[in-house]
Amino acid sequence: MLDRVIFGDNQFFGINHMSEEKAQALAERFRDLNAIIDVIDIAYDSGIRAFMLNTNERAKEICDHLRQHPSRYADLCLYPSMPYAHKYANAVAEKGIFGALKDTVLADSSAVNIVGMLTKGGASLFDKDMIRVMQLLIDIEMKIFRDLNVKVVFLQNIVTDLLLGFGVKDIFVAFASYIKEKHGAEPGFVTMNMPRMVDFLLDCGIENPIVCSAINKAGYFMNPDSESYEETLKNKLFRPIAMSVLASGAVKPEKAIKYVCGLPAIQSIVFGASSKQHIVETKELIENYFVHVP
Repeated sequence: MLDRVIFGDNQFFGINHMSEEKAQALAERFRDLNAIIDVIDIAYDSGIRAFMLNTNERAKEICDHLRQHPSRYADLCLYPSMPYAHKYANAVAEKGIFGALKDTVLADSSAVNIVGMLTKGGASLFDKDMIRVMQLLIDIEMKIFRDLNVKVVFLQNIVTDLLLGFGVKDIFVAFASYIKEKHGAEPGFVTMNMPRMVDFLLDCGIENPIVCSAINKAGYFMNPDSESYEETLKNKLFRPIAMSVLASGAVKPEKAIKYVCGLPAIQSIVFGASSKQHIVETKELIENYFVHVP
C-alpha cells in the first residue's frame, strides 16, 4: 500500500514555480546539508515516513546521512524520481559527453562493476539498444539509494511525457518490469497529462499503474483540463498520487487538501514545506480529510 502522506524535496533545491524571489531564498537556505536534514527530521518526527527524492546532486548526501543513522530512520521509505535531467545536461555542457560518462557511469565504481556495466551497456551505445541503455542508467541512479528502503521508483515527467508523445510502449513496459524484477520496487510515472498517461499505460498492459500528477482546485499544471482529470479518477483503475495540490500557493491549504482528498481513488499526496508549522499542519489536514479508496 502506498503511503498517504509523502514529503517532497523541491523546496530543498530552490524550486518555486510562482516566485523567483522565494526560489532564491530557498536555494540559499538549503545550501547547507544540515538545513535539509533539520527539515527531514521535523517531517519524520511529525509522523511522516515516506520521502520523495529526485536524483540530483544533493540526493547522494541525503542518502549517505540516512545510511549513517539507520536506527534514527528505521521505518523511513523512499520514493526516488529519476532521471534528474539537469544533472546530465549540466555535466555534458561542462565536461563533454565522455567526461560526463566518466563522472556518471564510472564514478564510485570498482573495476569489477565497471566491467559489468560495460559488458551490459557499453555496446548498447553503439547498437542503439535503448532498453539496455535505460537499464544501465537506472542501475547508476539507484546506487544513490543502496541499502535503503525504496518503495516506488518514478520515471520523471521530462521523460514520460516525451515518450508518451511518441507513443513508445516498449520503454514503459521495460521500465516497469526492470524496477520490479531488478530493484524490488514498484514503478511509478510522473506526468503533466494524467488522463492521457493513464490510458496509455493501461494500453501497454501495465495493470493498476502508479501515476503522479498535479491535482488541485486551481487546475494548475493539469493538462488538458480539470474535468478530464476528475473523469479519469472516477472511471480508470490506477493508483493516483497528487502533487502540486496547493498550486504553488494559489489555493489555501485547507481548501486545497479538502478538494483533493474528496476526489475518488486518490492514494497519496506529495507536498513540500520548509517550516515545522506548515509541515505539521499540512500532514494533519491530509489525515483529517483523506478518503482512502483501496
